[in-house]
Amino acid sequence: MSIFSENIRLLRAKLGKTQRELSQKIQITASRYSSYENGKSKPPVDVLIKISRIFNVSIDLLLSVDLTKHALEDMLKLPDNRIVLPVMVDQNGDESIEIVSQKASMGYLTGYSDPDYIESLQRISLPFLKNGKFRAFPADGDSMPPFKNGSYIIGKYMEGLNDLKFGNTYVFITLNDGITYKRLKSKNENSLTVAADNTFYEPYEIPLNEVVEVWQYATGIFPEDF
Repeated sequence: MSIFSENIRLLRAKLGKTQRELSQKIQITASRYSSYENGKSKPPVDVLIKISRIFNVSIDLLLSVDLTKHALEDMLKLPDNRIVLPVMVDQNGDESIEIVSQKASMGYLTGYSDPDYIESLQRISLPFLKNGKFRAFPADGDSMPPFKNGSYIIGKYMEGLNDLKFGNTYVFITLNDGITYKRLKSKNENSLTVAADNTFYEPYEIPLNEVVEVWQYATGIFPEDF
């Protein structure tokens, strides 16, 4: 059986629903839904979206993370209760901030939604950062002073691109450029225009379909603070 099959079987059990009840909500036959749980077939995109919404779990997690090994309570819940990010807590039960080191950043694009990868990261606690999910990313180069190599940008997770504000700075996780920290200049129909604070560098476009995550600047860690 696939990860997806195991996940939807687990989530259905947590809801206390039968296969027939779930199939009716998805508007497919019971036998067709059963074939998904048994791993005999895979749902098309439209059905996959419906399943994701019923369980309030992102499609990414449904397909790639074995939820039988990780409690859903340890995932970040967005306002619509959609579960999307692993959340690590310290021994007191407080949320901790994962540090994506320069070395770890190489695997972030494939590990950002994997609880095992997130759990492997070093963590710190900053009590003054509340009301959100925060993560630390490495600065690179001289494009965004005072950040330079060896310093870290701590960002607050943004739920959607509609929440971005022009003039603010963000850590953009993109398919082609990986982790990049820039100031948002404008938003177009198909892209974001971003710029470095160092005017030596020209503004450029980030296609919307390449954006994986966005984290709004919250604070920084500089080498002398270590």
